[in-house]
Amino acid sequence: MNYLRLSVAGLLALALTLNGQAEHLPKPKKGKWESLFDGKDLKGWHIYLKSGEPVSDKWTVDDGAIHLKQGGAGDLVTDKEYGDFELELEWKIAEGGNSGIIYHVHEDPQFKATYQTGPEMQVLDNERHPDAKQGRDGNRTAGALYDLQKPVTPNAAKPAGEWNKARLIIRNGKAEQYLNGKKTAEYPTSGPEWDKMVSESKFKGWEGFGKYTTGHIALQDHGNKVWFRNIRIREL
Repeated sequence: MNYLRLSVAGLLALALTLNGQAEHLPKPKKGKWESLFDGKDLKGWHIYLKSGEPVSDKWTVDDGAIHLKQGGAGDLVTDKEYGDFELELEWKIAEGGNSGIIYHVHEDPQFKATYQTGPEMQVLDNERHPDAKQGRDGNRTAGALYDLQKPVTPNAAKPAGEWNKARLIIRNGKAEQYLNGKKTAEYPTSGPEWDKMVSESKFKGWEGFGKYTTGHIALQDHGNKVWFRNIRIREL
């Protein structure tokens, strides 16, 4: 009987010790921040579906920023693919301009454009571009999950010609978008809620849209002048 009591006591002590250790185990470390643009050249980027080819001279480096000076170049995409990540960058749009930050882009000739597979964080001149008043409830304004969800915080964007700081977090099937420190979108990247949003958008029935959990990050050529700088990412 005494041996049994000692055994039970020993097991309880061991369980408490292990539990205490579990509480103090270090949390998994986030990846280190990695620069996606050195402010000097477009190394690490290519035009969608043109990997290995020279980048169009319509995409240039101007005063430490990636600058689309003329439309018709094609979307600029990262050479590397990303799954869960935190992305930070600054963008500036010309008057009346439209662009976007697109993620989980699946690069395949069956998809002619980045937006056929990747969801988009909208970049827009809200005051002058007609897209701001299209869609539903502002779901095409700057900072929105384009055509899928209206901004959680409206009017977070600065006027055309001014720099905006964007932040995009994709982690464990969920996404958060921020513009100038304000949350503009929060949503699951798959499942019933996501499927419902897609079914009520222009992307309804698009094969491949939002189906990929890894992919390239794209800076959109929508035909208008746009600038991007201080681009960095860390994998989660």
